[in-house]
Amino acid sequence: MTIQHRTVHAADADSRLDRWFRRHFPQLTQGALQKLLRTGQIRVDGKRAEANTRLERGQEIRIPPLPEGPAPEAAPRERGVSEADARLLETMILYRDDSVIALNKPHGLPVQGGPNIRRHLDGMLDALRFGHEERPRLVHRLDRDTSGVILLARDPRAAGRLAAAFRGRDAEKTYWAIVVGQPQYQAGRIDMPLAKLGGPHGERTAPAEGREGAHAITEFSTVDVARRHATWLELRPLTGRTHQLRVHCAAALECPILGDGKYGGQAAHLDNLSHSLHLHARAIRVPHPEGGTLEVTAPLPPHMLESFETLGFEKPRTPPPRRQG
Repeated sequence: MTIQHRTVHAADADSRLDRWFRRHFPQLTQGALQKLLRTGQIRVDGKRAEANTRLERGQEIRIPPLPEGPAPEAAPRERGVSEADARLLETMILYRDDSVIALNKPHGLPVQGGPNIRRHLDGMLDALRFGHEERPRLVHRLDRDTSGVILLARDPRAAGRLAAAFRGRDAEKTYWAIVVGQPQYQAGRIDMPLAKLGGPHGERTAPAEGREGAHAITEFSTVDVARRHATWLELRPLTGRTHQLRVHCAAALECPILGDGKYGGQAAHLDNLSHSLHLHARAIRVPHPEGGTLEVTAPLPPHMLESFETLGFEKPRTPPPRRQG
């Protein structure tokens, strides 16, 4: 057993470091991985890293000697996809071809696993092979409580091209949110750097100053206002920071997203409206891996539709997916 150095390829770009190890070295347990990280034996571009470090294409991972042997046996509930979950995935499909699958992820479903998370989208994707030898793979993510369009690649080539589109900002993402209150301006651009912070209740993102934060830009525009109590916003993130839209709405616009107690506290709730997060990945426009452009739009989740009706917002029409070129 010797020390290895591996380069992160396009298909693995933006993966968490622990999930990269799970994919390439399945015999390594989470506990053993944490010990190697804690002692600095695993490094990314020569620097210490955490399990949740996001990888970038071209980075070099230092891998110390690892135990040999087969992957540990999966827990019973992880061995396959239940019929109920397989049926759920079928209902989520918005678009499908030989390279791409687009889903409408429901509110509350985690995209990937983590501490105390056993049921998640990534663990169900074997149900979406549809005759392909490989299972589809994630190329971007949504928060657990954010609903809407999420894309899957059906082979490594498609994964690389889609990952490059998201990384190079060729993917145009449109979100809808209901925020509490009314922003001072009807439309504009938020340029507020953000930093990740630890804490007893989990990781948070907060406004940062100067070089301490990561560049984060969001464009916003007002679609409708309900008597100044709530506003329907269209949000276009030009960068992809963790919780970017939630922090920008709460801190920059001083209008937290409805239901976002994490960043808005009690001010994020209104009487007679759902306390679930009102943030929806409404549409994606992205270069298709086989050429042309793919546009996919997702209908609103039930709790947002109910709030739209209560607030008097016009029920939106959802256009069918479209591939051009």
